[in-house]
Amino acid sequence: MSKMSGRSLGHSGIQVSPLGMGCWAIGGPWQLLGKPGGWGEVDDAESIRTIHAALGNGITFFDTAANYGAGHSEDILGQALRGRAGQAIIATKFGFEVDEAGKQVRRFAHDQDVLKNLPSDCERSLRHLRTDHIDLYQLHIWDYPVVPAADVREALEKLVREGKIRAYGCSTDSLELARVFAAGEHCAAIQHDLNVMMDAPEILALCEQQDLASVNRSPLARGALTGKYRTAPKFAQDDVRGEAWSINRFFAPTIEKLDALRGILTSEGRTVTQGALAWIWARSGKTVPIPGIRTVAQAEENAGAMARGPLKPEQMREIETILGR
Repeated sequence: MSKMSGRSLGHSGIQVSPLGMGCWAIGGPWQLLGKPGGWGEVDDAESIRTIHAALGNGITFFDTAANYGAGHSEDILGQALRGRAGQAIIATKFGFEVDEAGKQVRRFAHDQDVLKNLPSDCERSLRHLRTDHIDLYQLHIWDYPVVPAADVREALEKLVREGKIRAYGCSTDSLELARVFAAGEHCAAIQHDLNVMMDAPEILALCEQQDLASVNRSPLARGALTGKYRTAPKFAQDDVRGEAWSINRFFAPTIEKLDALRGILTSEGRTVTQGALAWIWARSGKTVPIPGIRTVAQAEENAGAMARGPLKPEQMREIETILGR
């Protein structure tokens, strides 16, 4: 039996598993602002098996975006969950101009275009996901200006009233932008980077003060915290993880320090991956990590972390000492 019970998506009343499945990686190749935006080639049949394996192993929360595969990730998730209504909580994101046929994703010419296109973007996501409502709808533009963000928040409140969405949030590492969303009645979550190497004390404090879920992207540092890389890896041309920014932000710092943490992360029979997730759960009762999962084996390993629960307070202190924080 799992040591961990479900977690709440903030004050929304929506219950989710303590671990979600990030669906960026199952979108396949696409272009974001003219550069690779995906994680390389995918096998759709394996993606569907993976979603079913996640559900079968107690993962009930699935996070995707209109961007991922220019609609392909939403579409695959919708296919996989067909006939399984009520078993899954679905989160998706909006805010970019998506050319599905050309597999191209761009920023809108004007900030106000995000607001103007919000109703039709929501309808398109509902169609792909084959559902009549989205549980958590999130602004995907991490650096959206604060002033029009309040208008976007009010437009999301309207979608709640119309029954199209149950709650909303924002995917950002900007405390300022997160605060604008947190002020909304039906804001339930802030999605942000969080992993052993990359703490986010200010956003976590905001989530705790405002009773919001902290939905954690990059909980495994794009794979660097799985323990399988000893040196910075080489990725395929169409894999976003190979960009210099990604290597410098996630892989290089993690690879440098992971060996010093390995003993703690693999305590009580955990894998490195499971230990990295256990750190996130111990960091705050509001956290819901959403590692990218694209194989049945990964779904099983990630879900296995729930049975072992969070790290202990003394282990958390030891990690802080090793990392010099």
